Amino acid sequence: MIPLDRPLVMGVLNLTPDSFSDGGAYTDPSAAVERAVRMLAEGADLVDVGGESTRPGAEPVEPEEEWRRIGAVARELGRRGVRFSVDTRRAAVAEKALDAGAAVVNDVTAFAAGSEMARLVGTSGAGAVLMHMRGTPQSMQSDVGYDDLLGEIRTSLSEAAHRAQEQGVSPDQIVVDPGIGFGKSAAGSLEVLNRLDSLVSLGYPILVGPSRKTFLGAVLGTGVTDRLEGTVAACVLARDRGACIFRVHDVLAVRRALDVTNAILRQEVPSS
Repeated sequence: MIPLDRPLVMGVLNLTPDSFSDGGAYTDPSAAVERAVRMLAEGADLVDVGGESTRPGAEPVEPEEEWRRIGAVARELGRRGVRFSVDTRRAAVAEKALDAGAAVVNDVTAFAAGSEMARLVGTSGAGAVLMHMRGTPQSMQSDVGYDDLLGEIRTSLSEAAHRAQEQGVSPDQIVVDPGIGFGKSAAGSLEVLNRLDSLVSLGYPILVGPSRKTFLGAVLGTGVTDRLEGTVAACVLARDRGACIFRVHDVLAVRRALDVTNAILRQEVPSS
């Protein structure tokens, strides 16, 4: 497993034509690999490779097309020994990515598609990111009202982790993600970050993905490519509230901010 003795930065590498922030930017495999290498140089601990957009309203992609988009990049990253995760909700894609060397499967549905994914991940020993999402990417923003937002997230993630373990995933493989922006309003996303510490007692490392998201635009009044400061602020606060893993586009700024945050929280200057 990947050590979590310091904040772990997961660099976003979307190999899609329609992702909300960088869709179409890295559809060429050589450009994608170059971007992955650059993120590692900036301080990423691993690169999250995805071939299907899960932005609100995104249409699903067939597994064959999803793998066509990411296969060459995954194989090259594996050949180079680059630590990477695969952002997919399909077992067929996850299996090929794991064969190529993926260290983590990041599933926005928390293995809701069935037991095949859980059994595959459990057998592989890879990390498993289980995310909270109400509905699907097509429907998730149509119902963002909750009686108890953090209570529902906590219950849902606890149940997902329990199901995964019943199907062969070890507890120490599991990471939970509250799903900022997935079936949440802007106010809901702010509440999730502010009350993130209520998920710590679940006993699993917490991943957050606030990078460039709509709630930041709602606060700042800025477009999707002008939310760096908001992303950094959200990550710093999330670290203070107990998050361990940070999925972001802007690796260098977040890496530096988290290193300082960690030094303050520990009151310790890292050894060089």
